[in-house]
Amino acid sequence: MTAVSTEKPWLDGVDWQGKIWSDGWKAGGAGTLTVTNKANGETLATLGVASADDVAKAAASAAREQVAWAAKPREERAAILEKARALLAEHRDEFAWWLIRESGSIGPKAGVEIDFTLAKFDKIISELRTGTFEETLVDEGGFRSVAERVPLGVVGVIGPFNFPLYLCLRAVIPALAFGNAVVLKPDQQTAVASGILTAKLFAEAGVPEGVFHVLPGDAEPGKALTSDPNVSMIAFTGSSAVGKSIGSIAGGHLKRVSLELGGNSPFIVLEDADIEGAARCGAWGSFLHQGQICMASSRHLVHEKIAAEYAAALTKHAENLAVGDPAGGNVHLGPIINDKQLARVERIVNDTVAKGATKTTGGRLEGNYFRPTVLTNVKPGMAAFDEEIFGPVAPITTFSSDEEAIALANGTEYGLSASVHSKSLDHARSVARRLRTGMVHINDQTVNDDARAPFGGVGASGNGSRQGGHASLDEYTTWHWSTEHAEPPMYPF
Repeated sequence: MTAVSTEKPWLDGVDWQGKIWSDGWKAGGAGTLTVTNKANGETLATLGVASADDVAKAAASAAREQVAWAAKPREERAAILEKARALLAEHRDEFAWWLIRESGSIGPKAGVEIDFTLAKFDKIISELRTGTFEETLVDEGGFRSVAERVPLGVVGVIGPFNFPLYLCLRAVIPALAFGNAVVLKPDQQTAVASGILTAKLFAEAGVPEGVFHVLPGDAEPGKALTSDPNVSMIAFTGSSAVGKSIGSIAGGHLKRVSLELGGNSPFIVLEDADIEGAARCGAWGSFLHQGQICMASSRHLVHEKIAAEYAAALTKHAENLAVGDPAGGNVHLGPIINDKQLARVERIVNDTVAKGATKTTGGRLEGNYFRPTVLTNVKPGMAAFDEEIFGPVAPITTFSSDEEAIALANGTEYGLSASVHSKSLDHARSVARRLRTGMVHINDQTVNDDARAPFGGVGASGNGSRQGGHASLDEYTTWHWSTEHAEPPMYPF
């Protein structure tokens, strides 16, 4: 195959096409798949696809090599991660090239994703160097009692397609930092940016072979990873339906499981809100990356007295956005990830309009493009209210009181992110405190992340696990308690 031409061809000379990374580059047991440009269907490369047998071999290798990796001084692991961070910064143009084409990211979104990943490196390296890994409970009179954080062993990471680099590495980085080995199954739609490039990244930084594996594939390797006896933990980011299945399998094997799942995030605009400011935030929260974000502003709950003005402002923002190939021009929205998701978005919009909602702007374009869409008169029971859309659609539902707004916001199985807009911070806080959600943002949109903050949801949005800040140390280590006596104690029998 002709080599892929990129602005910074870091992968040139690496025999990766048609391969997986598992103790070196090798053929995958399930054959190969084609990597496509989501904007035009162009073939970019081929990937190896992992089989269940590949997963078993990788997990066994990771379990063997993890012991020596965990035994390395923390400073040595920190230095390796620092080199990986530097390599990502050096080759960010190539990572961005793949993110734009594989996932349909516009250039600025790809840049933000890389910046998030660099920030994750910074936070975890700092935690590795300054975090509390050991606590002496008692040390006197010949008796010593110590609680120590230790790695879990092998962590299986199953990543998504929408922010593939960041959402894979936000688990991989802390897992490796705290002494675990990792088997990564990136989404096969975006496995170069989140898998092939990261295999080279960590190998070149000095992570020993066997400590980090990259196994692209579909459900088969994911299921095998979840049930493998050498894997101690599964970190999954993806749909709630798949997350429930993974949680069930992992629970049956008594594994730790971290689930960051879907969302149907409420964007609440109170009567006293800055309408233009709220519409600006609402457009970003609903249309960024074609709405293919678990935290997307999914339901715009707007006070009935300002709903018409807000809808007009949001519609204007939507109509000013350009849609097209992010590799070929200055656009705001790129393509939907695949035909199946495109059909889902179209079905949700059409069903909602058929039940009485009004489309003020938007709808499908040719190919995999979908214009940013605003729907008014949306009510519970309509698809755009009840379902996670994962597309560039902003449904507007009205309310008449704070109580009704809170009831509407909480009227979903999801609980990931939320936002509340009001010129009165006290008013916004009083509403925000009553929302059943893992995160809430006042006078902002719902798509927020910070490497220093504990990120996660409740209900169908997650199992209460958290990524970020000190929570990452909790997530990827466990406590080990030990005691020492200078001499055996005298017991009464």
